[in-house]
Amino acid sequence: MRRLLIALLGAIAMLGIAAAPAAAQDDVEPADAGSDTQTAPDVAPVDVLQVNGLFDEIIVDEIGAAIDRAVDQGSQALVLQVDSRGAVVSDATMAELMDRIAAAGVPVGVWVGPSGARLYGAPAQILAVADVTGMAPGSRVGNVGPPVSDYELGPGLNELRNRTVGLSEARTLSVFQQRISDLGIATLPNMLDALDGYEENGVVLDTTIETVSDSGVVQRETIAAPRFSKLGLIDQLFHTVASPPVAYLLLLIGLALLIFEFFTAGVGIGGVVGAFCTLLATYGLAALPARGWAVALLVLAMLAFTVDVQVGIPRFWTGVGIVFTIVGSLWLYEPVTGTSLRVPWISLIAGIGGVTLTFIVGMPSMTRTRFATPTVGREWMIGAEGTATSEITQVNNTNPTQLTRAASALAVITRLREESENVQQQRHDLDPVLEHRRMQRGAPVAVARIRVNTPLLQQRPDLRHVAAVGGLVKAVVASAGGSDESPRDQQPGQP
Repeated sequence: MRRLLIALLGAIAMLGIAAAPAAAQDDVEPADAGSDTQTAPDVAPVDVLQVNGLFDEIIVDEIGAAIDRAVDQGSQALVLQVDSRGAVVSDATMAELMDRIAAAGVPVGVWVGPSGARLYGAPAQILAVADVTGMAPGSRVGNVGPPVSDYELGPGLNELRNRTVGLSEARTLSVFQQRISDLGIATLPNMLDALDGYEENGVVLDTTIETVSDSGVVQRETIAAPRFSKLGLIDQLFHTVASPPVAYLLLLIGLALLIFEFFTAGVGIGGVVGAFCTLLATYGLAALPARGWAVALLVLAMLAFTVDVQVGIPRFWTGVGIVFTIVGSLWLYEPVTGTSLRVPWISLIAGIGGVTLTFIVGMPSMTRTRFATPTVGREWMIGAEGTATSEITQVNNTNPTQLTRAASALAVITRLREESENVQQQRHDLDPVLEHRRMQRGAPVAVARIRVNTPLLQQRPDLRHVAAVGGLVKAVVASAGGSDESPRDQQPGQP
């Protein structure tokens, strides 16, 4: 599905951008020129891949690609800088990833950092197959869950199947193989120092050297330049979309914009953005363990909102939509090993609050503005006399002088036809259905006052173009003499 979406993105204007990420993934960023790192001409670099967020198909594929690049480009080792709270791929996929790391042609190190990073769930089990591991102070590891492969987790990770620990307790449990005596590996240069001297297949890593300062202090300086790599633009986009809060908000925004576009004239930027957001949200929800019934509730909520949007007044169905939105938002995702994927509160407030304000205040106001007709400047119509060009009836036993048929109200004044060619042309497009005849065609009438009735206009889509011409969505007419007597007492042809 990701490939299909990438193809669609390229078709609508991102072809040039889409070609760049493939090259970007193969490119690495050298260490900053202003750093204190010293490099030796004959020392191979160390590749560093930054892994943030949930382990999904994109992250798993990129780790495999990083291993291949490190081998092809002659790097001494590969360091995975990890900050992840779980995996949304299958156990079989995680087992394959562990196989790739264990069989890599270069040593692979795992560093949980910088400070504040987390390594929870199935991703924590890669510590069992990595060659050198470490964690920054202030970080945590644990909730590894049951084994996903045949590799032995070791006593340390087995102790952390259902709990998390900080650096001190992790060292006590021998969770990490950091190979240096420091209390923790606070920075990436410290991680490169931990790699120094590691031997694999007869090859010894040479990443740091000891120097003596002018004051006689022995220091360790890094001589192996770190080469940073990261996800390409398109892969980073889809990896971000596959995070719980982003997929959730994109779904609400996309559906709301599509509804907005449905009630506006033509296809504008709102419809394009809404379709794009909905498409991305579909990919994100497919990559995440989303509950089908919760997604269905969010879609049904939008349909419920639509019922009241078309009448321009928040009513019963707006309340139903709000309830569906709250329930669907709170239980949208199933938990994964090591963490709960519940949408963060800030995203819930933004999503539920935004939808509520949109469909209680914004959309009804937009609908009323879109389909209502202002009567300012139409005073010249009051008092205009003429003859009824269609039969006028009493509806629901209301006063016969109060017409509820916009078609009859428009067609009732012959004089208007003389002053507006648009009215004359559009009058022929109307086909009012009159159930009971009260005033026959040809009876003399006059306009008494003009009022706007938005719900009636929405019930009669064929009258929307009329509203822009005369403002006669609902008009009250009287006989030519100004009388309010009922037409049922009049003879045909009389006012």
